[in-house]
Amino acid sequence: MKMQSLIAAIVLGGALASPAFAQTAAPAAAASAATSPNSQQNKMKACNTQAGDKKGDERKAFMKQCLSAAGVTPTMSQQERMKACNTQAGDKKGDDRKAFMKQCLTTKS
Repeated sequence: MKMQSLIAAIVLGGALASPAFAQTAAPAAAASAATSPNSQQNKMKACNTQAGDKKGDERKAFMKQCLSAAGVTPTMSQQERMKACNTQAGDKKGDDRKAFMKQCLTTKS
């Protein structure tokens, strides 16, 4: 857990420090960066807010999915998706159920 926190702090620190480095390296680039907010920072803030009280692997999985999404936020947690897919699977058995569950759980919703 400490390693994950360290990595997250380094990534976030690098993202927050990048405008400062850009300012010393190229003033014109820094001026444009200062006027337009960094989309990755905004996405990180939004995902962090949405993650709420999630901890451990659940938070890690959520953040990975949230940050890789193209502006789309997940509407269901993995547990909720599993329940919904189980309900939809109904009376399917064996390979049919397995194939259905795989497709259902990998579909972004």
